[in-house]
Amino acid sequence: MRGFVLSTGKQMMGAGLIAAAALWMGVSTAAMMVSALSVSAADQELIKQQRYWERVTADRQARLNSAIAQLSTTNGSFDELAGSVESRHAALAELLKEFKGVPGAQAALAPAKPRLNATTPVQRIQNTLIDQERMIDAAEGFARSRAERLRLAFRLAGLDPTSYRGRGGSLGGPLIEAKDPRALAVVLDVDESFAMRIQRAANNMSDMRSLSEAAKRLPFYRPTSAAAQSSSYGVRLDPFTRRPAFHSGLDFSGPTFTPIYATAPGVVSFAGARSGYGNTVEIDHGNGFKTRYAHLAGFSVSVGQRVAVGQRIASMGSTGRSTGPHLHYEVWVNGRAQNPNRFLKAGEYVQQTD
Repeated sequence: MRGFVLSTGKQMMGAGLIAAAALWMGVSTAAMMVSALSVSAADQELIKQQRYWERVTADRQARLNSAIAQLSTTNGSFDELAGSVESRHAALAELLKEFKGVPGAQAALAPAKPRLNATTPVQRIQNTLIDQERMIDAAEGFARSRAERLRLAFRLAGLDPTSYRGRGGSLGGPLIEAKDPRALAVVLDVDESFAMRIQRAANNMSDMRSLSEAAKRLPFYRPTSAAAQSSSYGVRLDPFTRRPAFHSGLDFSGPTFTPIYATAPGVVSFAGARSGYGNTVEIDHGNGFKTRYAHLAGFSVSVGQRVAVGQRIASMGSTGRSTGPHLHYEVWVNGRAQNPNRFLKAGEYVQQTD
């Protein structure tokens, strides 16, 4: 048998190690839960929006069926009906101009095949109205789904999408802001409910364009093709001291000289050696956004050089305070380090709208 004497100093040291480990585990668990809950809440919000629009579509279909039933028994003027249909077509044509050049829009909004079973003027008008409803539904759904996905991406990155949304919403010859559906209905010569749907589709398309353009200037893209993340953002055990320490970025491990890419367009603000970071490249993306790429084997850019998203700026290495070849990647907003993983997740949502 052996006896061990635990002195007061050893007891305090053991208690300190246990407390530090518990603190590290608690902080890491809390960070993981916050990240998971934020994504879950965002997904729940998207599902809630989808259910709302499903109810709206069902109500709209019921009203359309009622209008068709009335049309079948009407004794009104076909000239008036034709004029109403023509006005709706003109409004749709004006709206569809906003979708020109948007990826996927042409296929989603393609005209339906001509209906061959219409034998009377009333049936032809019915078919035209049905096609118009289908077109406006497709336009609303197309613009809304992409705008909502981009809004969700910005919220995942901790950004307020309303700060990047478009301020326009104008349609028609005279520039009228699409805020009052009654005014828009008069300009387009359509009923107010149809004008409201034109308005919603135009506003969502305006938001989609603005957020899509803003996303191109933000660090939403991966800095390297290396898939492995050896260390995450937050508190971790320092590989040198073996004590809990805050890690301000993401680490991507890979072979030496693996290409490193700019995650957004910008201007190189630093290219050289930094204490602890080794060979480092920093890029200023404007509006308070900056990215840092560290432990590089070497870099292929210089200070003041303008770079594009996806442009190769350096090679992976193990310079500075490093235990092996990897990239240390940081995202800064207004002088404060952010979790780069949130921006990578946001980038996945953004790319799904392309």
